[in-house]
This record gives sequence, structure tokens and C-alpha cells, in this order.
Amino acid sequence: MCAGALLDHGASVVITSRRADAGTQAAAELSARGSCDHIVADLSHQEGIRLLSEQLHQRLDSLQILVNNAGITWGAPFDEYPPEAWAKVLQLNVATPFELVRTTADLLRAGARDGDPARVVNIGSVDGHAVSHFENYAYPPAKAALHHLTRALALHMAPDNITVNCIAPGPIETKMTAGLLTSHPDVMSRNLLGRLAEPDDIAGALVYLTARAGAYVTGAVIPVDGGLAIPTWA
Repeated sequence: MCAGALLDHGASVVITSRRADAGTQAAAELSARGSCDHIVADLSHQEGIRLLSEQLHQRLDSLQILVNNAGITWGAPFDEYPPEAWAKVLQLNVATPFELVRTTADLLRAGARDGDPARVVNIGSVDGHAVSHFENYAYPPAKAALHHLTRALALHMAPDNITVNCIAPGPIETKMTAGLLTSHPDVMSRNLLGRLAEPDDIAGALVYLTARAGAYVTGAVIPVDGGLAIPTWA
């Protein structure tokens, strides 16, 4: 939905995926909406981050928008929660976005223009600022860290005319959330608006942050959660 929104507004897009077949199919479908290229890279490992950065440098002279969307969760009961979950979840959800900003910073600097900064948009989560009942113990702290990393990077990148912001979605139907929504169908009615997010809800926030309208916004974490994180009295 992020790639499609940017294509619909005239951007040329490069997507990445772990699996070549999934990426090729997605790029083919998205190409009907604009220029879409594909790079295979597993961003859960340093080698994949290096590969993506090298490929971007080979294909592009500048980069105006970087969307850090890759993420992982890990659910298990408290007494059985494995130590390796923390390393994997924190690596992909926090360290990888940092490394991608760091290794593409020169391309982002080249893409920045007066009055039109280059943009980094991280995809956080309502779990980063609200506590749920689900036993995915590493995921909320990782997203909270990504929200704070967004602010730290905004401070560091501002002198280079690069903004860094974060979108924090509530429940939305994806491959990662399919099992959760099946086992807990009431999730969609827990927020104030009583529904799941639609693709346009997330895409609209992204378009705002990457368009001229969002050029003066940096260090923001924008909740798109239907009011899920607002505390209410029983």
C-alpha cells in the first residue's frame, strides 16, 4: 500500500523482499501504476542490508524517500518466551532501519532540495505507545524504540535537509496480522472507530509526510489507529 500510494502520486519506486517470487509478482502488479523496480534482500541480516544499499547506489544517483517498513513479531507464552526472539525482533524492527538510513544517507542528501527535504518514514505501531494483552513481549519495546529512534534521527539528519517521521498504525489486515485477527476478531471493535484500518488510511499518512504539505514536519510519530491508544474508563 505504501508503494502503490507513492506510485499513484508520481514517484518511481524500488521495493524489496526476501523472496524473489513474491517481489517479482508485487513489482509486476505495481508496475501497472507507475515505474516499479525490485531488489531481493533479506533485511534481517547485515548482509541483506549491505546488498540493498549497494544495489540502490548502483541504480540511483539520489533518493528522495526511504520507507522503513520491514518488521517481525514473535508471540509465545511468558514462561516459554525464547531469548532468541529479542535478538531477531530488535534487529529487524530497530537496527535495520537505522542501518538503512546510515548506509543511504549520501543518496538522501543528494535527493534533498531547498524547501523539499528528503524524507525517511518509519512504520511503527500502536504497540509502541500502548500496552496490549497479547504475549508478543519483544515487539512493543522494539516499536517503542523505533519511535524514539525516529526522533533521534530527525535531530541528526536535520542539518542535511532530511526529515524523519514515523507512522504508528493500529490493527490492519496483513499477512503478519492474519492469525491474530482470526483468533481475536474483536480486535477490530476495540478502537473508537470500531473498524480495522483500510489501506488508504495508512497511505494517506505516508502521502502527507512525503508531499509538500509535510515538508515542515520532522520527528513526529503519527498514530493511525482509530483511537485505539486513547485510554477509556470501563
